[in-house]
Amino acid sequence: MTQNDRPSPEAFLRAAAQEGRGRLKVFLGAAPGVGKTWEMLTEGHQRRDAGVDVVVGVVETHGRRETEALVQGHEVIPRRDVEHKGHSLGEMDIDAILARAPQLVLVDELAHTNAPGSRHPKRYQDVEELLDAGIDVYSTINIQHVESLNDVVASFTRVRVRETVPDSILEQAEIEVVDIPPDELIERLKDGKVYIPHEATRALGHFFSKSNLTALRELALRRAAQAVDAQMLEHVRANALAGSFAVGERIVVAVSELPHAAGLVRAGKRMADALRAPWTAVHIETQRHRQFSDEERRQLADTLALATRLGASTASIPAADVVEGLRQFAGEARATQIVIGKSSRSWWFEMRHGSVVDRLVRSVGDVAVHVLPSGEDTVPGRRERQRRRGKWGNPVDYFWSLLMVATMAVIGRLLLEALDLGNIALLFLVPVMFAAATFGLRAGLFAGLASSLAYNFFFLPPTGTLTVSNPENVISILVLLGVAIVTSQFAAGVRAQADLAGSSARQNAALASFSRQLTAAVTREELMQAICAEVSRLLDVRAVLLLPSADGPVLAAALPPEDRLEQIERAAAQWAMENDQPAGRGSATLTASDWLFNPLRSSAASGRGVLGVLGIARTDAADPLRSDQLPLLMSLLDQASIAFDRLMLEEENLKAQAVGERDRLRSALLSSVSHDLRTPLTTILTAAQEMRQHPSGELAEAIETEALRLNRFVANLLDMARVEAGALPMKPEPTDLFDAVAGAAHDTRAALHGHAVQLDIPPDVPLVRVDPVLLHHCLINLLDNAGRYADSGTPIVIRCRRAPDLLLLSVIDQGPGIPAGQEKRVFETFTRLEGSDRVRHGTGLGLAIVKGFAEAMGLSVEASNNETPHGACFTIRIPNALILKSFEDRDVP
Repeated sequence: MTQNDRPSPEAFLRAAAQEGRGRLKVFLGAAPGVGKTWEMLTEGHQRRDAGVDVVVGVVETHGRRETEALVQGHEVIPRRDVEHKGHSLGEMDIDAILARAPQLVLVDELAHTNAPGSRHPKRYQDVEELLDAGIDVYSTINIQHVESLNDVVASFTRVRVRETVPDSILEQAEIEVVDIPPDELIERLKDGKVYIPHEATRALGHFFSKSNLTALRELALRRAAQAVDAQMLEHVRANALAGSFAVGERIVVAVSELPHAAGLVRAGKRMADALRAPWTAVHIETQRHRQFSDEERRQLADTLALATRLGASTASIPAADVVEGLRQFAGEARATQIVIGKSSRSWWFEMRHGSVVDRLVRSVGDVAVHVLPSGEDTVPGRRERQRRRGKWGNPVDYFWSLLMVATMAVIGRLLLEALDLGNIALLFLVPVMFAAATFGLRAGLFAGLASSLAYNFFFLPPTGTLTVSNPENVISILVLLGVAIVTSQFAAGVRAQADLAGSSARQNAALASFSRQLTAAVTREELMQAICAEVSRLLDVRAVLLLPSADGPVLAAALPPEDRLEQIERAAAQWAMENDQPAGRGSATLTASDWLFNPLRSSAASGRGVLGVLGIARTDAADPLRSDQLPLLMSLLDQASIAFDRLMLEEENLKAQAVGERDRLRSALLSSVSHDLRTPLTTILTAAQEMRQHPSGELAEAIETEALRLNRFVANLLDMARVEAGALPMKPEPTDLFDAVAGAAHDTRAALHGHAVQLDIPPDVPLVRVDPVLLHHCLINLLDNAGRYADSGTPIVIRCRRAPDLLLLSVIDQGPGIPAGQEKRVFETFTRLEGSDRVRHGTGLGLAIVKGFAEAMGLSVEASNNETPHGACFTIRIPNALILKSFEDRDVP
């Protein structure tokens, strides 16, 4: 391949834009637990030992002792507290890092979503700001968080990750793959080095199966290889380095409008699979493209659609010549192999036009060219097209060309006295260029011949005849004719290039607009209506979209909305769905239909088959699609299929999450019912049997206590159902907190047996506007929770304190407390934490009810650990808006 001495302007500008920016290195893993954070911290230590100023911006250790030990010795920038819904969340302090200005900062979990109120919504945006400031960054990410692979990962893991990072971040980063075999990662998971035991067991049966880990590992390695290859090509283009740099194979398949092109695509697919290489199917648009028949355009569109279904990238490149366009595209793509077909042509044709294959082999240098025989160069309709080529085109074009020649002859006669014959001859170049640029090469040649004859007839002596008396004037005529021919060819070539470029620009703009409309749709109904609306607008047709059902195709969207389909149209739509092929008018099947139906195919990864069919028709009953619109329609169908597939995958993922949550709640409810109903029922039955033989007040009290316990359990179930249904009757009124606390302590005296209740409430505590019944339920559940989990014989403190803009009402017990990082989980439905005092008997509903009731009243509740004395502290936060009068501010513990 010939060397291009000029660097790629785009690549050069991108390289120049990186000057002065920090360097990003990403530690990429296939799944959690492979050791990304460990590797990042270890390399950070090595850089620090080498004299680099290194700080830790944020590192998530997840309680792993080995990781926590690696953090030691690094300077750690304290996190910034962000208040969100009454909670304090720790986020990376980007301002402190910028003020500290280290050489290198370690930032864990690149895909993390920042708390609301942060400067940037995503952590990768924080990292970009650090890079812009000239600070190097090391970060970590799992392959499922890469935006372009999100759907692929979800298709086999059935888990959709909501936090993603744009591929552009990885494209500018140095990537280090942190990789361990799946079996080793599974062993780490079983040993509790990734998740706590009960979560690890669940993970092994779902996301962390060996098949999933193997697929994720392959994705990570391939994505890293693609990023390295892209960065290498970017460097090559920016520095105008010659050669294909064939460290990895890259295949280009040249396709045409001929039937054998489908065979070339399949051969390219087999070659790409064997080499595990990316491949592209490219069509070079020349002036011949404008003369294609409808059948040839359809054949070309089908071939490109086949390439897309087989996983290729597709491109349609305008060029003056097939060989030149293919050579330039292969050079820009740094292709290592080209697949092209060779048709059987006559020796006379090759003598006149040359062999495309021979010229390509001579021009591409070190690129391997695979030539596949393709038989006769014939397609249906080619004879008709060749006959059309024999015609000279529209007579109107020649009329205007002849009129321009006549006009120049009149002007020349008027200026004959002022100009010599040589200058008058130049006037006749004007109609030649006009005709060639406006009507094409043939009209330009006609104008050239007419100009030479007019010049001879009207201006060369003897005038009025075509006889030339002076031999020198013969040379003038021949020169004029030659210049006219050359000018016509150049002008026609420029016109053809302009037409191709304009057509490509219009199609790209249409596709970009279509993509924006599809991206804006958030529901399936909006998406389907957007597809119909945009297809109708871009192709000037009526459009309908039908979905498969047990009863046949169902009309889901239409533009105009009143469109309804007859039986023949429904039959064509059904055939298109079942056979994954176009049907209806303009196709080869069920042509009696006025509509043309094209299938919307799902991606190979999702394996859903045909998602639906898109039908188009014209109001004037003409053919639904012009031949030149077919490539645009195929591109629209591809984009619509991708958008539809994505939305369906999101809906399935949401349903799977809902089913998983429902199963979890069902299991938790059955476990809770089996324990919390069986225990008091057993006590009641035993006491009742004893009372038959030996009546006793103690037994009656036991029955009453356990019956009350059952009543509380059933009441909690009903209250939780009301919370989740949002059916809480609200009757807010001024309420005295002292009375509310005293009443709740009295009603829970049995649950608080063995614990002294200490009230630390100022006498002038203000009234608050809340629902007294709901507040009473909140306090009862908090006191019951404290009595259940506090150490025996320890007091339970109920404290009220004033804070800026808040009133804090706390219930404090003395016990092991809540595990670090689990303060929010205690309020989830049926949650009973392990490894703490919260694992004791209980339904796991009480604290969830407290949270639901509090939020319904406009309050918030939070859990924390008390230091002195040690124990759990649950605080109801009452905002100023609900406080009826103030009292003396007191210190908040």
